[in-house]
Amino acid sequence: MKYADLVQLYFERSNALQWYWTIYVIVVGGLLAFSSLRQRPDLLTAILVTLLFAFFAYKNLGAIRDVTMQRTAVVSLIRQTPTQTTSAAGDTVELTHLRQLLEPTLITPDYEGIRNFHIASDLLTIAAFCAMEWRRRKTAPASIVTE
Repeated sequence: MKYADLVQLYFERSNALQWYWTIYVIVVGGLLAFSSLRQRPDLLTAILVTLLFAFFAYKNLGAIRDVTMQRTAVVSLIRQTPTQTTSAAGDTVELTHLRQLLEPTLITPDYEGIRNFHIASDLLTIAAFCAMEWRRRKTAPASIVTE
């Protein structure tokens, strides 16, 4: 692969990572909105929604892990690419200046930090959802809670 192809691949993987985080934020927002709009307490619904969110969060974190590892591999390949390359016209092109400007910006955070942040967000989301359900059960009339 050429240097330009590797850089393009890096940014494609970065866009994929951004989409996984965007989907995660939308789902968390939807879950909390769903919880805040519910009026009647329902333990079964709360358990099912919590389990479904946990399954989603697990799979989302797996996808984020895969893309993060791909980005790390691409950055490694970018840094291993020779400084000189041959253009389509057969000319030798010097990449030193481009590399000096671009490569310091290609930062891939450690997966452990990403994982810890995701799990903390997952736990806080579940705690917020459970707190809303607990508040709903606490303030509901006894006849609604027992149904």
